[in-house]
Formats: sequence, structure tokens, C-alpha cells
Amino acid sequence: MRVTREQVQENKRTILEAAGRLFRARGYEAVTVTDVMKSAGLTHGGFYGYFKSKDDLIAQTLAQMLGATEPLSAGLENIAAQYLAPEHRDNFASGCPVAALASETIRHPGGARAEMTAGLNRQIERLSKVAPGADEAERRRAAIGSWAAMVGALILARMSDDSDLSDEILSETRTWLAARGRQA
Repeated sequence: MRVTREQVQENKRTILEAAGRLFRARGYEAVTVTDVMKSAGLTHGGFYGYFKSKDDLIAQTLAQMLGATEPLSAGLENIAAQYLAPEHRDNFASGCPVAALASETIRHPGGARAEMTAGLNRQIERLSKVAPGADEAERRRAAIGSWAAMVGALILARMSDDSDLSDEILSETRTWLAARGRQA
């Protein structure tokens, strides 16, 4: 029985979503192609009908996860409050792919790094539209600094085995970013 084009696209979307959850939760190296296909409810044998290699899967998964281009409706302070929430910190599998995978991506082949870089550029552009500043250069600087602070704080909060320190990192970074926004 032949699979329709629509079913092929749906299967690929399902595989990419499963890979995204698994990669964020466990990292690239700890996830096998078999793990991804099983999580997607498909057989391992079908993998190469969708992807050339695991590296190709990683790059395409990053492209999907980082592809958000919708305009932001909230200000930077509200974005930081959501991003730096304990719920986001605790949700590895559905949380920020940058915080979960950036340190692994720097050691990965070109496709993954290229997708992460493209996603970074898109995020800076999106945040620049809502960041404080008198001109485009100031808004871009605020967007870059704010994004770096948010991602860094989330990584540090996740890394800590001291829950009080983890909460403090999130809270103090939110407060610091809010104060920076009011100064602009």
C-alpha cells in the first residue's frame, strides 16, 4: 500500500516533533534513530526515506524548532517573565532548544550549527522589534543582551542542584532585565 504525499509529510512532522522532544530532553548523542522512530510510532526501517543521516535529522529538527517567525506581541519584560519561569526551566523536552542544545551544537557538523545560527538571527530580529531603545542599533543591542541573559540564566538554573539558587537565578535575571528595560 502506497503512502500518500500528505501522509509522508505528516510522518516527517511527527518524526521531527519526536526528535525535538528527545534531543532537548537527552541531547543528540544519547538519542538514537531507533529512539526517535519508536517515539514517533514508526519503524526504524523507514528513517532513511525521510533523512540522509542522523546529522540531517538533527539539522532539520533544529530548523523546525527554531523556525518561529511570528511577530512578538509582548514586550521584552513579559517575554523574560515567561522564559525565566520555573515551569520553563523544568520542562526540558518542550523548553527552549537553544538552552538545551547550544553547548552540544558547537561541536556538531555544519548543518546543525547553520540552523542554530539562522534561528539565533531570527530571534534577535524578533526581539529587536519589542526591545527598548531610541534607535535600531540600541534595540538590537538590548535584544542581544537580553536574549544572552535569558538563555544563560536558564542554563545556569537548570545546571544547579540547589533549588533555591536555581530559583534565585531566574528571579534575579528577570528583575535585572526589567530594570534595564525601564532605564532605556
